[in-house]
Amino acid sequence: MTDLLIEDRGHVRLLTLNRPQRANALTPELMSAIADAFVDAGADPEVRAIVVTGAGERAFCSGFDLKARHEADQAGKPFVYLMSAKERFVFEVIWETFKPVIAAINGAAVAGGFELALACDIRIAEEQAIFGLPEAKRGMGAHFATVMLPRTIPRAHALELLFRARNIDAAKAERIGFLNRVVPKGKALEEALAWAEEIAGNAPVTVRRMKETASKASGLPASAALRLNEGVNPYLAEDRQEGIAAFVEKRAPRWKGR
Repeated sequence: MTDLLIEDRGHVRLLTLNRPQRANALTPELMSAIADAFVDAGADPEVRAIVVTGAGERAFCSGFDLKARHEADQAGKPFVYLMSAKERFVFEVIWETFKPVIAAINGAAVAGGFELALACDIRIAEEQAIFGLPEAKRGMGAHFATVMLPRTIPRAHALELLFRARNIDAAKAERIGFLNRVVPKGKALEEALAWAEEIAGNAPVTVRRMKETASKASGLPASAALRLNEGVNPYLAEDRQEGIAAFVEKRAPRWKGR
């Protein structure tokens, strides 16, 4: 059985973590497959948006497979040393894929699963989903979340999640700004695909540059961030000309991606 399912739906690429019997827990092999899938999607001009979800109803992703980690530790081969750099930095690979990424959260998103959702740009969750970073209770690190969560939601809420290591429900996750939308059970993927299709209908160059600029601008002074797009003349882009022509002619634009 393939641990990661890959499917194209028009200009949207759907990635499904497919280990429902293990609550879609992450292994080095699955993390490698996820990293490769994002590199491929980022390079494919036909892909304009990416949706990530988990198989089954139990979990989006329950984090690293602690059973596999324990077995590796007992065998004298610490789990982290079994992973390549690509696998260890999979969340950064997702974060730096300059195409919109939507998480369709169909259940628990905890530990590494929380970080997987965090690496996405937009998060849509079902009402029964739970979220948490339990690493402090297990003497482990949440390296990606420690850096990126305070940049995503208010710092006080981020540190509460990290320090207290308690789970929160979808309603609170939405309230503190972690979720974009909460939907009824069984509806996350449908809603995420609808958002992705809407985004894919927009000018791909513009959307890509928006994400790239937003990512690079994080942490920069405003004056430096505003200069990131200097030298990029949008008036020369074919898609800009097409967008204006489509508006004037009252028709749907035919984007060329340049």
